[in-house]
Amino acid sequence: MLVTKEIIVNTENDETRVAVLEEGVLAELYIERPVAQRLAGNIYKGRVENVLPGMQAAFVNTGLEKNAFLYVADAVAARSNGEDVEIFNANKRVSIKDVLRQGQNVIVQITKDPMGTKGARVTTHITLPGRYLVLMPTVDYIGVSRRIENDRERERLKNLAEKLKPRRMGLIVRTVAEGRDEEELRHDVNFLTKLWSKIRGRARNANAPALLHKDLGLIERIIRDILSLDVDKLIIDSKHEYEKIIDYLDIISPDLKEKVQLFNYRDGAIFDVYGIEAEIEKALKRKVWLKSGGYLVIDHTEALTVIDVNTGKFVGSENLSDTVLKTNLEAAGEIARQIRLRNTGGIIVIDFIDMEVPEHREKVVKALEEALKKDRTKANVLGITQLGLVEMTRKKISQGLEDVLQKQCPYCEGKGKVLSEETMSRKVEREIKKLLKHSVIEAILVEVHPSVAALIIGSGGSHLRELERSTGKHIYIRGSAEAKIEEIRICVAGTKEEVESKALPVKAGQILEVKVEEPHVANPWNGIARLEGYVIDIDGAGELVGEKVRTEITRVYRTYAKGKLVN
Repeated sequence: MLVTKEIIVNTENDETRVAVLEEGVLAELYIERPVAQRLAGNIYKGRVENVLPGMQAAFVNTGLEKNAFLYVADAVAARSNGEDVEIFNANKRVSIKDVLRQGQNVIVQITKDPMGTKGARVTTHITLPGRYLVLMPTVDYIGVSRRIENDRERERLKNLAEKLKPRRMGLIVRTVAEGRDEEELRHDVNFLTKLWSKIRGRARNANAPALLHKDLGLIERIIRDILSLDVDKLIIDSKHEYEKIIDYLDIISPDLKEKVQLFNYRDGAIFDVYGIEAEIEKALKRKVWLKSGGYLVIDHTEALTVIDVNTGKFVGSENLSDTVLKTNLEAAGEIARQIRLRNTGGIIVIDFIDMEVPEHREKVVKALEEALKKDRTKANVLGITQLGLVEMTRKKISQGLEDVLQKQCPYCEGKGKVLSEETMSRKVEREIKKLLKHSVIEAILVEVHPSVAALIIGSGGSHLRELERSTGKHIYIRGSAEAKIEEIRICVAGTKEEVESKALPVKAGQILEVKVEEPHVANPWNGIARLEGYVIDIDGAGELVGEKVRTEITRVYRTYAKGKLVN
């Protein structure tokens, strides 16, 4: 069955975003920004800094912030730039000591972008992708994409590749080459061999470390790698980029120009019109709802990604076994989509709902494998473990969507949770006691989150009085809406008079203009205002929330003041 496939391109604010829709549903998302450009595919003249026989690897200085990691398999074995290929001739492995030495200059290509604390991963076997072929100038073999399933076509393309292959170089026939003639493939070979000659020329004249070749920008890569006859249309919202695409296709594939359309801004923002912005927001959430009412929970850890499947609101209309099977089958398709969309790589463990029937388990695994065939990034389903978990891997080349669009929370430091108010109030008390235990200061003003402050003060100030009795000091607690749950601010420490002047910013008889923030919890007739975090309880202001009012301070207490409305 043919799948409707569209490519939507948004370019604005120095950011390029490309969405791939299948049957109108977001399947893949690519984002490129000037400050975080993709490095995979770039070629460098590097210098070997360290050779580590125990790790069978070397660190190579490419001029980037961190040295690149060159594993022995990447130094001596062929790689295919993400294409799933059948290799007809392969080289043998050797020890890293036989390949590299410290201080040696070496031409390397980034295969995996730097991630977190790790530098880029590189290979010495260069791949130069064209429209239909990938040139591998450092190895001598022929490969054909396994996505081309017709045996006769595979054999035809293999024979053409052998005929066109430059001496002592390798060629990989890409999926998009299916049905193409010899002249089109020859044009690709000529272009790529000339490009390799230019790179070698730059390498001879450059001092390591140096960038020799930068891969195409995002839009050009999309044209080269994704736009094909099975794509219904490509829609872009930039006239300038539209014209560049048309010029590019004039050279590499004129028959695809009719698929490119310029978006009309009068319809609204392109990602809003196609519902992509909403889908991006969903892709950043932990819980993903299924159409049946079931849902997925996706958790990313340092070592792996865990996906849990739940029936949720789906109760089915037949027996339990069928309900579970239907939920798991739907989940298998959605999991494959979410993995592609989130660009999840590495080890992935899926906890489907338990299935007692062996045939049902096989159906779900096959459904997952079938859905993953749409993924251009290589994925491998390993099967079901004894615990009923499905294990799989997906090649990790670049950052996942979460890492591109989000950063670690500076408040919870990535935990995703914070201490409860009760836990925090006790922690604050311990910190106060520790600070005051051997101190000569008379008083202290501590500012915390309002909910934490309320617990420390206690009903009628009873808890705070007990804290003062145990420390022998004057302690002032002030709630601040700006303070985070886990935050403790020591505002003032000194004499009682110094601290009280700061802790009690108002005096009896003073008239102030303040904003009513909320009704009083116990007495909704009154309204609560705050001045520097200090609470003012205003009689009769409960219905004036959000308004500025004039109030006269009638009484001043250590933790709050009473006020009345005045004209």
